[in-house]
Amino acid sequence: MLKWDDIETVLLDMDGTLLDLHFDNHFWLEHLPLKFAQLNGLTLAVAKTQLYERFAKERGTLNWYCVDFWSDTLKLDVIALKEEVSHLIGLRPNVAPFLDWLSKSSHTCYLVTNAHQKSLSLKLKKTGIDQYLDDVFCSHDFKAPKESQEFWFRFQKHTPFNNRSTLLIDDSDAVLKSAQVFGIKHLLSIEQPDSHISPRVAGEFTAVSCYSQLFPLP
Repeated sequence: MLKWDDIETVLLDMDGTLLDLHFDNHFWLEHLPLKFAQLNGLTLAVAKTQLYERFAKERGTLNWYCVDFWSDTLKLDVIALKEEVSHLIGLRPNVAPFLDWLSKSSHTCYLVTNAHQKSLSLKLKKTGIDQYLDDVFCSHDFKAPKESQEFWFRFQKHTPFNNRSTLLIDDSDAVLKSAQVFGIKHLLSIEQPDSHISPRVAGEFTAVSCYSQLFPLP
């Protein structure tokens, strides 16, 4: 699937790519609506309807990923609520061996995520994946989400890399498309970002079902 000799830099998404997206889906679709309903005296169904409409308006923007935005908007301590279900944070299969292999290879490996800094900190604390990486970057630091060309221009100016020898693995087709437009050559998607949801139908980008496909297991 990959010719590793052609790749110098590896850019890895976090949620749904290295980490099981079940945590995020459960939090935003179930746990947060429950707490919002309790705070505002609503039924869970009404709370979900109201929140899902708000989510749809912000999806793909920095606000969608911003813990502080949702805390202020909903009058809830979002990061504290994430802590309540943080036991659901977990790695996807064979992520740790893959990251270990990458860290011992000649490749430069960066985590590049849309997650807000507070969510990022919580997940790194729970998983320790940053120990394998050369650096960690959050799109909020560049004031643009990965879905936008502005992010890629700003990120590359900050941390130079060669588009032709760079691999991006991301579960978002919108992000992969943006990276493709920017000129990043090697692009991989994720077949099943959430372990509790069936694998997705094949799309435009080649999808990985397990990281064991990408490196030689010992």
